[in-house]
Amino acid sequence: MMEKLKEVLERNKEEYIKYLSELIAIDTQDLGHGIAGGREKEGQDYLIRLLEKMGADEIEQDPMTEETIAASIEKYKEGNPGHNYEGRYNVYGVFKGQKSKSLMFNGHMDTMPPGDESLWISSPHTPRIEDGKLYGLGAADMKGGLMASVMAVKLLKDAGIPIPLDVHICSVCDEEGGGNGAIQAVMRGKRADGVVVCEPTSRELILAHMGFVFMKVKIAGKSNHSGAKWLGVSAIEKAAKIMERLNELEHRWLLTYKHPLLPAPNLNVGTIHGGSAGSTVAGDCEFEMCIHYLPGQMSHDQVVSEVTDEIRRFAESDLWLREHMPEISIYQAGGPFEMEGGPFVDSFKRAFEHAEGEPVVIKGSPAGCDSRLWRNIAGCPTIQFGPGNLEQCHSINEYIPIEDYLKTIHIYAQLILEWGKEDEADE
Repeated sequence: MMEKLKEVLERNKEEYIKYLSELIAIDTQDLGHGIAGGREKEGQDYLIRLLEKMGADEIEQDPMTEETIAASIEKYKEGNPGHNYEGRYNVYGVFKGQKSKSLMFNGHMDTMPPGDESLWISSPHTPRIEDGKLYGLGAADMKGGLMASVMAVKLLKDAGIPIPLDVHICSVCDEEGGGNGAIQAVMRGKRADGVVVCEPTSRELILAHMGFVFMKVKIAGKSNHSGAKWLGVSAIEKAAKIMERLNELEHRWLLTYKHPLLPAPNLNVGTIHGGSAGSTVAGDCEFEMCIHYLPGQMSHDQVVSEVTDEIRRFAESDLWLREHMPEISIYQAGGPFEMEGGPFVDSFKRAFEHAEGEPVVIKGSPAGCDSRLWRNIAGCPTIQFGPGNLEQCHSINEYIPIEDYLKTIHIYAQLILEWGKEDEADE
């Protein structure tokens, strides 16, 4: 059967590449991290037509709603409020199998904006094949993984091999806005006996990723002419001292927490804005940071508390800040993910080895994604594996190796067959 799949894959590879190219050609970018909206509709419409063409037994459109995200924030502290959902919806497709057991492939339709298009060798939405690579916005992140999951079903159909279980295709929007699309799917009750999040993983099996919290700190100073600097209070200088204290907190985390698959927790200040002119003492300053933390050993509440306490302790020791406390807010967050092992992980290992002839490498990822939602909220056995690599995500001249895409189609097809063999009582 494995040889038959390889033969059919080789015979039909141009068709499978064509479908991915057509999806890349559609602009589905997230706007302002979802706050300003998103252009996923045309891509989701394309996917619906493809699922219909392939004979999907069920196809559902699920329009995004603010109420669903608000409920998730209240119950699970997962979600990002205030996004524009006009014309944005998830797509769920189901191919019925011979038994009621299920496997879900989760992917996101949205991409990040292309950035400075003049830096691209060709238009971000003009797919281009060169040196065995398919270039285009979203090729790796993550239209390649999403389409590979759909093509895995098509490969089995093209090979005349019955699908042994129910295969769910879950195409979500607004992932780049913090995962709201998958949050909605989970809150709508979507579940499966095993979930594959098809993010690019450099052909490695990801069984853990870090949690993340984005925080903003605003500091008030006292502005005046810099010639009499001593009469003012520089908010920029106060911010620099706060950041120094936060670096000390990060160092304590480094010495305290270890994980076999993940790097140490870290705190990155990514933006800083303050002042109005070189000749004026800065009367205001704000900076934004992202904290990545470990599963199992740390929590959202702990991280927020430690960062907040560190800032406030410093402020209490400063005569000015004691009376003008920094304002601290959270503007995006997501939990960590960890899959301990079990029958589903073992099935994937066997599927990979059948397809590739060697064991899969197991690692963790520093970047958060939808895996946390399917594992932590939905309670589904979840793994993360897909074509492409993390370095291509959010990058100029994004690409996916064509061989990687095709091999992933085969691996996914093997997983469908392998997981279909498992006794339902095992999971």
